Amino acid sequence: MPIELASTQTVGATLGDEIKQKGVKAGIVGFSLVLLFMLFWYRLPGLMAGIALVIYLGSMLAIFKLFGVVITAAGIAGFLLSVGMAVDANVLIFERLKEELKKDKEYSTAVLDGFRRACAPIRDGNITSLISAVILFWLGTSIVKGFALVFGIGILMSMFTAIVVTRSFLVTLSGAAEKVPMFFGSGIRND
Repeated sequence: MPIELASTQTVGATLGDEIKQKGVKAGIVGFSLVLLFMLFWYRLPGLMAGIALVIYLGSMLAIFKLFGVVITAAGIAGFLLSVGMAVDANVLIFERLKEELKKDKEYSTAVLDGFRRACAPIRDGNITSLISAVILFWLGTSIVKGFALVFGIGILMSMFTAIVVTRSFLVTLSGAAEKVPMFFGSGIRND
């Protein structure tokens, strides 16, 4: 069977730049929508989670700059996936906090108990994802290694911001929660 050339295309550096720009734009839109949802659904704790996520974002960009991490389309995907895991950790924390508050505990006690109950699932989920990132980095091609590196760094930073930063904010807000409980409800209802 003879082979005939049907068409040819040239792929230049602008295609990669266009993909990167679209990935960054999608990340900004997605990040903004997640922040709005967290603010709407969790109110003031959602705002604190949003601030923790902005700290996460700034820390990640600083680490990328410090270690000279080159951001590719695969790296953007790893970064956005790690942002999702950071949001997931905050959701776990807030849902455990709500469960503790339903038991009529004081806010400060509920925060500590909620974090204690949420830490194990957050740790386990992040460790299994980190193991996957290490295996992908070890066995993958260069594109996969870029994804795995950014994803692994993101996992470590998301654990730090969820467990340390968000917790610090919520413990600091303990006094305000006792005085203005409407800012600490969930969604449309105040439960």
